[in-house]
Amino acid sequence: MLNRIWISFFFIAFIASLYQWVFLSNDQIFSQVVASIFDMSKVTVDISIGLIGILSFWLGMMKIAEQAGIVTKLATWLSPLFGRLMPEVPKGHPAIGSITMNLSANFLGLDNAATPLGLKAMQDLQSINPNKDTATNAQILFLVLNTSSVTLFPVTVFVYRAQQGALNPTDVFIPILLATFASTLVGLFSVAVIQKINLLHKTVLLYLVGALSIIATIVVYFAQLSAQLLAQQSSLFGNLLIFSVLVSFIFVAMRKKVVVYDAFIEGAKQGFDVSIKIIPYLLAMLCAIGVFRASGALGFIVDNIRHLVAFLSFDTRFVDALPTAFMKPLSASGSRAMMVETMNMHGADSFSGRLASIFQGSTETTFYVLAVYFGSVGIKNTRHAVTCGLLADLGGICAAIGVCYWFFG
Repeated sequence: MLNRIWISFFFIAFIASLYQWVFLSNDQIFSQVVASIFDMSKVTVDISIGLIGILSFWLGMMKIAEQAGIVTKLATWLSPLFGRLMPEVPKGHPAIGSITMNLSANFLGLDNAATPLGLKAMQDLQSINPNKDTATNAQILFLVLNTSSVTLFPVTVFVYRAQQGALNPTDVFIPILLATFASTLVGLFSVAVIQKINLLHKTVLLYLVGALSIIATIVVYFAQLSAQLLAQQSSLFGNLLIFSVLVSFIFVAMRKKVVVYDAFIEGAKQGFDVSIKIIPYLLAMLCAIGVFRASGALGFIVDNIRHLVAFLSFDTRFVDALPTAFMKPLSASGSRAMMVETMNMHGADSFSGRLASIFQGSTETTFYVLAVYFGSVGIKNTRHAVTCGLLADLGGICAAIGVCYWFFG
């Protein structure tokens, strides 16, 4: 699947570039496309180098947690749920603990922590993969949940809205939470259908009801806070929780007579190897995305959608925010630029400005995650991971549009 998508990006970009050159007399288009390749190559190295430090740190801390028995304990608590969702993963396997910590970091919007934990979880799942170059059902489900996971504190979105002059930067908080939750459900259901997972089993339903109750409680609490207080408490809560977890790892390890420093060094050594290993995979995907965007193909798609929506006599306001939605599965920086551009052009408190913010906070960079996570363990055959990940993105996009009309008319 990735092979076909990668080739399609280049062919579509080439056709779009030819169209601009022949019919729009854009003599600079090919130089722009080639420049995007050089730019994305540099970005690839920057990302990989930037990952080395934080990835080494988190893998070191995870090694401490592993030797202290924390990951195994966490896996035991969640084995009933993941035993139903991922039956091929042995009961109490460390992968369950790693998956849980990754999804928790995503939930709190802790991107710097989520990526290393996600890579660790993928490595744990790869250790029980009988066919090392093909993604297992468990790896696919984990990746889809990762790319669509509920985000409670999209603080960066609030910051950009504040910079663009929004009167209430956090007024998109609940819409983002609802949209990203819809994305997670669509992703889970799509994988369940293909892998024939029974989501109506009482064990799965019990965990889902518990998760819904926690989310509902959090929404009710934070919905009562002012914009300033919400931003302060979300940042405080996230940072306090992550530092408390790190200290608890060390404390429990000391009680279990683990040589903490040696354990940390052992885990940290893996960080450098993983960071270097993902470069080819990341380079391939980012360059393809770069030429696709620079060729004008994305703008062409959006313009045609606008014409179609107008022809059908529907409201076209949501179309102005679609570039952010289309770019988000491809590039985090690209979608962020599209969001800011939309707010600059239409206003942070406009319908399209708010919708772009909801898109940014409720969907994930699916192709980036695919390239990094699967690349880190050498998986080439992704099976239905791309399809389910994009379905989750589509669910989040549709939910974001509906929620934005509901909240902001």
